[in-house]
Amino acid sequence: MKKFRFATVVASGLAAAFLGFAAPAVAAPSGPGSAQDTISQLESQGYKVIVNRVGSTPLDHATVVAVRHGQTYSRTDSGNPGDDLLTTVTDKTVYVDVK
Repeated sequence: MKKFRFATVVASGLAAAFLGFAAPAVAAPSGPGSAQDTISQLESQGYKVIVNRVGSTPLDHATVVAVRHGQTYSRTDSGNPGDDLLTTVTDKTVYVDVK
């Protein structure tokens, strides 16, 4: 019985780790470029960008430290009774940390 419990705990832990790593990532721009380039590219993809700054370096000379998901808002409508449901993303937010 103890072996069964141990196996269950191990399997649960592995499943949780797998699901944690499977979270979708923001398509953050990569390679050389300024923080302003990164912010502009994310805004062109439809994200509302919130910038967290360390220091007073202008954004065109700052570097991106991290890009993190924020809240995504959506709504689901059917239009007419009996129609298929349609989900529309109304707002998506991303946090950009720069220094």
